Amino acid sequence: MKAVWYTRQGPADDVLQYGEQPAPHAAAGEVRVRLHASGVNPADIYRRAGTRYAMEGPLVIPHSDGAGVVDEIGRGVDARWLGRRVWLYNGQRGGRLHGTAAQYIALDADLVAELAADTPFAQGACLGIPCMTAHRCVTLGGELAGRTVLVTGGAGAVGHYALQWARHFGARVIATVSSADKAAHARAGGADLVIDYRTEDVAERVRAFSPQGIDHVVDVDFGGNLPAWWPVLASNGSIAYYATGGNVTPTFPAAEAMRRNLSLHAVLLNSAPLAARRRAQEDIVAWLHRGAMIHSVSSLHPLSDCAQAHRAVEAGTKRGTVVVDCSR
Repeated sequence: MKAVWYTRQGPADDVLQYGEQPAPHAAAGEVRVRLHASGVNPADIYRRAGTRYAMEGPLVIPHSDGAGVVDEIGRGVDARWLGRRVWLYNGQRGGRLHGTAAQYIALDADLVAELAADTPFAQGACLGIPCMTAHRCVTLGGELAGRTVLVTGGAGAVGHYALQWARHFGARVIATVSSADKAAHARAGGADLVIDYRTEDVAERVRAFSPQGIDHVVDVDFGGNLPAWWPVLASNGSIAYYATGGNVTPTFPAAEAMRRNLSLHAVLLNSAPLAARRRAQEDIVAWLHRGAMIHSVSSLHPLSDCAQAHRAVEAGTKRGTVVVDCSR
C-alpha cells in the first residue's frame, strides 16, 4: 500500500517519507479500512516533530483520524461491517504505530463508526478526535438547556464542533475568536455572541450578554484563558479544558473555586471513559443521519505531499481540520 511514515523525529520536509509499506490485515476483533481521507490533528504534528512526545517506535505512520470503507474483518467481528462507510478515531494511539496516513489501516472495531451516505469522506475525517473531544467537553457541563456556555477558540476544529454540540443540547453559546473571519465562522456554527478577545474585554461583553455569568466553559487554553473568564464564571459552574498551551502551570484559585462550588475537568480523549467515547460515537452518527452538522475542511492535500499538510497545521492559520486525500 502507499503510505507516509517517519523513522526519526524532526521537520516534516526532512523526516516524512512516501512510498510502499506492507498492507495490514484485520486481526481478531479488528476491521481493516480502505482509507479515503486522513485528518491531521495538532498532536500528530507534535509527535512527528518531537516537541512533546518521544519517538514512539522504529517506524510510525502518522495521524489518528480518518474515513473510508471496511474491506476486511477479523474473527469475532460482525459481518455487517463489511463494505460499510465509516469514520474512525485514535488510529495511531494507544501503542498503535500505524495510523491513517496510508491507504489501509487495521484497528479495533470499537474505534470505527458508521459514516452517513451523504457525508463526504473528507468531512468524515474531520470527526474523530475533534468532534468527540468537543462532545466530551460539552457534556461534562451536565444539563445545558437554558444555560450559558462559553467556548474559547470557537473557530477551531474542536471549538467549532463544541459550539454546535452546546446549541444542540439547548444552551446559549458565547464564542471567543481572534479575527473577523473567525467570528463569521463561529456565528455559522451557532454562537449567539462572538467576542474578539484581542480587541474586546471578554468579561465585560459576557456580563452585558449574560448578567448571571457563565455556567460552563469549554477551553482550548486553560492556563492562558483563565484570567479572562474566571471573573464571570457562575457559582456551581464547570470548566472542561482540552489544552493549556499558553500556560502549562497556571495559578488556580482553589479556595475560591471551592467556595463557588466549581467543577474542573481535564479532557484527553484517549483515556476518557469508554462509555463516554461510545456515547460520543452514537450521538455523532445520529446527528449525521439528521444532517445539519457543519464540518470544516481547512484544506485538502495529496498523500504524496503529506508534508504540505503538516506545514498547513503548523502555520497556525487553519480554520477547521487539514485533511489528506489517501487516494492521491
